[in-house]
Amino acid sequence: MPPRRTLPVVNRALAALIEQAGWTHAATARHVNAVAAESGERVHYDRSAVGHWLTGTIPRPEAVRAAIEAFRRRLGRPDLRPAHLGWPEPGGWPWSDDPWRGDPVARLAVLGEDDLLNRRTFTLAALSGLSGLSVLSGRRPARHPAGRAGARRAGAGDVERIRATTRAFADLDDLYGGGHGRAAVAAYLSREVTPLLHGTTGRHRPDLFAAAAELSYLAAYMAMDAGAHALAQRYYISSVRLADEAADLLLRATALRSMAVQAAELGHDGDALALAEAAASALAGHGPARTQAWITGMRAETHAAAGTRWDALRLLGRTETQLERADSAPESEWTGNYRRESLEHQIGLTLTQLGDHATAARHFAASMRARRPVELRTRALIGLRAAHSLLRAGEVDQAAATVLDLSDDIRRISSARVREELRVLRAAWQPHRGNPLVGRADRAVAS
Repeated sequence: MPPRRTLPVVNRALAALIEQAGWTHAATARHVNAVAAESGERVHYDRSAVGHWLTGTIPRPEAVRAAIEAFRRRLGRPDLRPAHLGWPEPGGWPWSDDPWRGDPVARLAVLGEDDLLNRRTFTLAALSGLSGLSVLSGRRPARHPAGRAGARRAGAGDVERIRATTRAFADLDDLYGGGHGRAAVAAYLSREVTPLLHGTTGRHRPDLFAAAAELSYLAAYMAMDAGAHALAQRYYISSVRLADEAADLLLRATALRSMAVQAAELGHDGDALALAEAAASALAGHGPARTQAWITGMRAETHAAAGTRWDALRLLGRTETQLERADSAPESEWTGNYRRESLEHQIGLTLTQLGDHATAARHFAASMRARRPVELRTRALIGLRAAHSLLRAGEVDQAAATVLDLSDDIRRISSARVREELRVLRAAWQPHRGNPLVGRADRAVAS
């Protein structure tokens, strides 16, 4: 319960929203801190800070943004503004800064520079608002004018250079995690690629925009892996919009599917489901079988999280059928790197949501064992998920042994997702710290 008040409540609007949310003051502070962390802001508010807000103190702008986003998610109120919480709007608050509108090239240029210079001019887009993508996925947005005159027209050579560079950056990401090389990706995107998009016309324009969408997608994935979720969301949106400029529904579906992954990992199950369905809707049953399997598997995971068990299991079966029908090598399709080990991981995630941890652990382990040397980050991430499933299933020694085998790799990787999986696992095995193998594993991964 909130502490007894010694000062009168001045901010009755905030008090009313806290009551509607069903939060204590401490819970309110925790949610604000968690949302702020998604955009890279490290704030540490507690219940006393919330008490000060109720008595008239106005928090810093980053806290205002985080608080509004937290209440939006809790109450399903995407319309909330500072005034609804009894606060004035901070200077420069970008309420009209809708990343789905305006010139996509200009937005990408600013986004890349802000990322490179570590400026926080981007803000959290409400994940609850993104569920509206299921409506957008079926219609092709209007194309934007080419841009400024006099820009050099890009050709096939430019497209190939961008794609070759994207592949090289993607290999580094697979090996060392999204925290490694992100500045180089932002610099290349904003200073080498984006200028080519201005004024480009002719037959190479769609390919150029598609190549830029692929690079923006990689930047999004790396930002997500590094824990910069608000930035990642903006990059994903840019990828969708550049794909629309290229009239490439496969790229659009790919970006929406990965936005579903991000929403799922942040615990926004309803939004993850809506985004996964939007990705499927964008393809409308067409496209490579391997890519369809990749998206169907994500739908299975999000249905499991939403509690629709039968739909989740049905979609898993369809995923396996689609993957069996894929007759092209994964490497031949940019979005088609979905192999049997990828399906094993998806099955593990789905079964985790359904509470079958022993079976999930077997599928995670099968996925981990089949990973190629270049997939160091992915192998570590899945291995930690396998260990957590083993722990939940009561296989404590096996969980610890799995982590011990991964300990050298974990120290080489720069990935917030890996660190978070490790943090959750270490917290979960606290009751078993007296186990010698758990103790060894814990010391091996302690930072």
